[in-house]
Amino acid sequence: MKKFLIITAVIFGVVIIGIAAYLFYLFQSTASTAEEMHDPIGRTSELREGEPDLSNGDPFSMLLLGIDSEESTSGRSDTMIVMTVNPELESIKMVSIPRDSLVNIEGRGQDKINHAYAFGGAELAMDTVENFIDVPIDYYATVNMESFIDTVDMVNGVTVNNGLSFEYGGYTFPEGEIELSGEEALAFVRMRKEDPQGDAGRNERQRQVIDAVINEGAQISNITKIDDFLEILGDNAKTSFTFEEMRQVQSNYRAARHNLEETQMRGEDATIDGIYYMEIPDQTIQGISTELNEHLQVQ
Repeated sequence: MKKFLIITAVIFGVVIIGIAAYLFYLFQSTASTAEEMHDPIGRTSELREGEPDLSNGDPFSMLLLGIDSEESTSGRSDTMIVMTVNPELESIKMVSIPRDSLVNIEGRGQDKINHAYAFGGAELAMDTVENFIDVPIDYYATVNMESFIDTVDMVNGVTVNNGLSFEYGGYTFPEGEIELSGEEALAFVRMRKEDPQGDAGRNERQRQVIDAVINEGAQISNITKIDDFLEILGDNAKTSFTFEEMRQVQSNYRAARHNLEETQMRGEDATIDGIYYMEIPDQTIQGISTELNEHLQVQ
């Protein structure tokens, strides 16, 4: 869905790889924010020997989770994006996993993949995704989608090109170029059922908002706005990256952000016992697995 705003799932790929470079120079404030964001987990991937050495520029992966409190008080992950980063190839690959994908969740059996986070937090979500696509997951980051509002307002709104006229959340979104406030942007990226493309359509809208916020955010020079951004980030984001690891990524992986390849995993609609799921073909899963593992240089 991939993957919304500077502090959505994708923002982490950008913040840690790109904007982290900008924030790093604000050392004291950034270190404090990084400490507030840091939420370590007690797991390592079983699909690779040892952990990636970020100081050496080893390729790494991370799971980006967008948590939508509107849809579930249990904190289901509304957005799930797997990102791999290879500084030698100077590239990033991002794969969006449909939240309704039917998978096996350890201890729970067959269920929607977005339930894994609700059942067992980031650790179970990482294990579930890793087992699903057979790709090592090294790090994670979560962001509360409610932070959309503050982030968009912080950059004085965004402009997007809307390909579908629709109404949602009390707002009307005409087709064509439109300007969005924070509240409007959140409604804009949340709509799914009226979109004939479903999750894929919503992912595209989220991508547009992300790009717009990144472009606006990159121009921030006012120290008050920088402080506001750090406060939003600290209040709404969690990650297994330490500040030192963020510093290493900033130093060794900057070139990778210039070549970003995004993929939407697609499947077939299915209804089981009256519940909607998306079944991802084995061939699709294998193709994603091969591509990401080659990018990580683990096979």
